[in-house]
Amino acid sequence: MYTLYTDAATNNETQHSAAGILIVHAGHQQQLHAHLPDSDNHHAEFYAALAGFNALLELLNGKAKNVTVQYFTDSKIVADSVEKRYAKHYQGLVDQLLAKQAEFNLVITQWLPEKQNQGAHNLAQQALHETD
Repeated sequence: MYTLYTDAATNNETQHSAAGILIVHAGHQQQLHAHLPDSDNHHAEFYAALAGFNALLELLNGKAKNVTVQYFTDSKIVADSVEKRYAKHYQGLVDQLLAKQAEFNLVITQWLPEKQNQGAHNLAQQALHETD
């Protein structure tokens, strides 16, 4: 099983956004960050989730079909939208995220409080400071 944590950080003045991605497997961590399209924080959270799943797919190099992923996000809108498979203003991003998740054997999405997502949060903040 792989565990994936993502978080987004957005500068509200510039709309610059970045993602923090933490992948944990067999006691090892991979810490990544990515620059995201300029956007508001809700869009950025979806972009961060997509970046996280893309990073995991790249890491697995074509072997995702047999992998179970426990995915954690501190974004209620991302977690709720994945569960419902619907989001009024973000449906395109929800569809993209569900398509990425379908490449794995099983994805268990869970919301967690921001305090419990500090690894991904710190990586996102670092990446955002590099951008600004």
